Parts: sequence; C-alpha cells; structure tokens
Amino acid sequence: MKDLLIRLYGETKARQVLFKIESLIDIFREEYAFPGNQSGCSCSREFTQKDAVLITYPDLLSDGHRPPLEVLLDFLDTCIQDTINTVHILPFFPYSSDDGFSVIDYYEVDNALGGWEGITAISKKYRLMCDAVLNHVSSRSRWFQGFLAGEPEYSEYFITCNPNSDLSGVTRPRPYPLLTPFDTHRGKKWVWTTFSNDQIDLNFRNPAVLIEMIKVLLTYVIKGAGIIRLDAIAYIWKEPGTNCIHRPEVHAIVKLFRKILDKIRPDVVLITETNVPHEENISYFGTGEDEAQMVYQFSLPPLIIHALVNETAFYLCRWASDLTLPAGSATFFNFTASHDGIGVRPLSGLVPEGDIDTLTQLTKQRGGDVSYKKNRDGSRSPYELNINYFSMVTVPYEEETLSVKRFLLSQSIMLVMPGVPGIYFHSLVGSVNYKEGPERTGILRSINREKLDYSRLEKELKTIQRRKSVFSFYMNMLAVRRKEPAFNPLAPFKVLKTHKTVFAIERILGEGSSIIAVHNMSSHNIRTIVAPASKTGKRLTCILTGITVKAGMKGKFPVDLPPHHFLWLKEG
Repeated sequence: MKDLLIRLYGETKARQVLFKIESLIDIFREEYAFPGNQSGCSCSREFTQKDAVLITYPDLLSDGHRPPLEVLLDFLDTCIQDTINTVHILPFFPYSSDDGFSVIDYYEVDNALGGWEGITAISKKYRLMCDAVLNHVSSRSRWFQGFLAGEPEYSEYFITCNPNSDLSGVTRPRPYPLLTPFDTHRGKKWVWTTFSNDQIDLNFRNPAVLIEMIKVLLTYVIKGAGIIRLDAIAYIWKEPGTNCIHRPEVHAIVKLFRKILDKIRPDVVLITETNVPHEENISYFGTGEDEAQMVYQFSLPPLIIHALVNETAFYLCRWASDLTLPAGSATFFNFTASHDGIGVRPLSGLVPEGDIDTLTQLTKQRGGDVSYKKNRDGSRSPYELNINYFSMVTVPYEEETLSVKRFLLSQSIMLVMPGVPGIYFHSLVGSVNYKEGPERTGILRSINREKLDYSRLEKELKTIQRRKSVFSFYMNMLAVRRKEPAFNPLAPFKVLKTHKTVFAIERILGEGSSIIAVHNMSSHNIRTIVAPASKTGKRLTCILTGITVKAGMKGKFPVDLPPHHFLWLKEG
C-alpha cells in the first residue's frame, strides 16, 4: 500500500495517509462484526456456474403499501428463489438527479425505500452488489455545500479551474460543458463536472477524499455488500494536460482498494464500470490478481445487436475468438441490457464505422434515441443507444413470437459466454420501450427505466404472452445453466467455425465433457456442421429442449437451425 500511495501523493504524504488507512482498517476490523455470507452464492471470490446477478433499481417495483425494498425481496423470494443468487441494487442513497447517480449522502438509504434495514434484509438472503459512485457527488451534498460556504474541511474536495485553460484533450463522455460556474464565498468559481452540472467531481489528489471514500467502501461491506461496483472509475483522477481517463493513478487506487479489502474481507469482489473500447476496459483486471475481480463486458451487448441486425456472426465470432480468460479467479461480467443505454464506443475497431451509423438510425426507427459525446475537435459522435434491448432486436410489424425468439437468442449468447451473467430486471420480464419516460423526465435513458406495479406484473407474467414467454424460458435457461459445471466462469472455451450466420461456442469442462451452444443469427433456415473441440459420443442432446443431433462423418455434427434458433448441446 505504501508504494501505491507514494505513486499518488509522494513519499512524505504517503506515510501520513498510510497511517490513517491502517488505523481505519484496525477500527473496522476490531469494532464491527461483519455479517456472514448467508446467501446461496459462492462464499469466496471464486464464482461458479451457479452465480447470476439481477440488476434492478431499488424502487423499480412497488405495491403502494410496503417500502419498495420489501417488495423487491418479496419478488425475489416468490418468483426468483434460488435461480438467481445475487442482486445488484442500483444506488439507494438520497440523490438529486440521474436516477440515483448524483448522491447526496453516501451513508444513508432513502427511508422511503426501506432504509438500511431493507438493504440488509436482502443481503442476508442474496449476495448484494452495490454502487460506489466515486467520481462525483451531488451539488446538494453536505460536502459541496460546505465547499461553497468556505468551510476549510471541504476547500480541497473539489476541482476548480480557469475557464480559459486548454482542456481540449480531456476525454468527454457527455456533450455538456466540462466546467460549471458556481457562486462561492470567494466569488464565482468554475468547478469540474464531467457528467452534469449536478454531479460535482471529487478531487482525489486530496488524500482526505481518498480516506473518506475508503470509509464509504468499508461501510458498504459492513452493511452486507459482497460485490462493489466502482462506477465511472476511469475518470476519477484529473490532471490538466492529459486525457483524464485511465490514468496510472486510477489503477493505483483500484489496487489500493483491493489490498484494503484483502485485509478485511477477502471474499468481497470489486467490479469496474468502464464504458470504453475493449482493450481499455480489460486493463482493469491488472495482472488478474491485483485489481478488479470482474469487469463489464461492454463490447458484448452492441456486438449481439450488430450480428442480429446484419444477420452475420462474423464480427461477434472474431471478437469472441480473440478473448482470453484473465489470470487467477478474475472473470468477465456479461450483460446485454442495463439501466443505461447500449454503449457504442466499445464497438470501436470491432465493426466497420459505417455500421455504427446504421445502428443509430435503426434505434430511432425502433422507437429509441441516441446520446452523443463531445469529441476533442468539438464534433459529436454516438455514445450510446437509448432503447430497451427487447425493442432494439424487434423488427417493426413482425409477429411478437419472432421478436421473443430473437430476444431469447440474444440472452442465450450472454448466458453461455465465459463469465458471470448480469440480467437487467426489464430483460427478465420481457419489457419494451417505455416511451412515456423520456417525455416525462427529458432524460433519454428513461426509456428503459420504467417503474412497475408488483401486483400488475405478477398478473402479466401469467397473462401477457410476451412477458410470460420471456420470463418462463429465461428462468429455464438459468436453472439449466446452474447445473452445468461447463458454464463455470473460468471453464475454457472455444469459438467454433461454422456457417457465417451462426455463432457457436464450446464450453469445456474436461475431455469428453463440454456444452456446445449454437445460435442462428439469421432469419433463414440454416444447416451447419459443428466440429467439437473435445471428444464427444455419437449423439448430442439440447439440454434446453431435448432435441437430439446425431453425429455424421468424422465425428462432426450436422445441425439444422430454423430462423433465430439456438441449442445448448451436450453428449447424451
């Protein structure tokens, strides 16, 4: 830890900061009884095929009577049970904007949600994943209000800059101004605001900010967090004259967090959220043993969309073939949809640039919109597609059964990839575009953030064919996946060469033990030949449907795939 702190603050300050961190560790180790892991998930950092994460807002479900967190727990116990063992509850703190990601108080849970009692009740039954929103804080937070008032404690908590400074090299994830003027006790000051004028960037060059955020992380552990998501972590270190993203100091801070958790709760996992091109994204694995245990697989969601839209598996296969499992127990966090849009920056270098423009046009045709980022030359380029994932894979005016089939295929690919799957609540229950959202809030991402009435949802899961079909088959896939060790996140894999419209991946547990997942990305009947990398018998059976495939010449298997059909094939 000392070496990392020297890199951040120099040798003299490093000694002082290290003493404070060690004192914090001693306090938390001695004075707090950490809750035991009572969920059905893995009890260590090593994930298995039994691990899956449900991503949800704390108030996504309500019934008009109970606190939303209590309603969420009811849904988990009633509808999910042991099929999903981990819940990512998006920010549950008091906030002022961005649906929770503009935090007013890191140490409190909104009482209207159910307070800390509601969070800990869930953490006792399910592994809890929560957000550490480290880059910025609400303009209404006590810290920033203290800064504006001139309180010495907060004088260096935030970053001020001359508005005439050359900041053209700073990476911009949003089209808004980088600096926002505020009236302070010393007059007008221009404050660094990477994401919005209500999200004030914290100054990690001030060691006091680092110490405070370590306290925040340890508080989450005390309250039952088993996985901590480091939100927007790539941007936390600002240094004018640089691009202010992925700085060496950022990696040093992630390593520091890891070392601290190693000392206190070695079973707690760090996951980094960096919506950037693939090679930049996976840099947060470090060596596989010293930084994050999981990183978001940001290239996967748009690549699946690209494959379905263009009815070709070429680019998806090429990318997946080049994937390598990280060292140690680190792994990928696979997902298709989330509370945000579908990022297109992670497609950079993976597909033709013109194809990205096609996706943005299709997004608008299918009821969504597009968010843009500001480039260094002042131009704009697409940042994310703001649309529900089901709606994005739906061809206008087609039969709903075809849309359901195409959507479930997209989810199958996510589930069979090496890593831990993350399922957004609206994907699990077959939601579509919530068009009223952006109209009401003015925020494009609201199209995928609809709040649901619990009793109504329960009825719709039984009566609305789209919801019923998606939910029941999704739950079946998850239940089957849990039983197959070949889907262990660390199990080897091989992308198989087949028809140009087919994505086929083999998950290998050992010689003679593998599962081959075959997906037809096209709207045509396809016959392809599958040649397993491992030894198999003379017959393969789909563990989802019971369909059998017999071996042909030289141990290869001819497979017939109707439009957008997929199979999970296993010997037997």
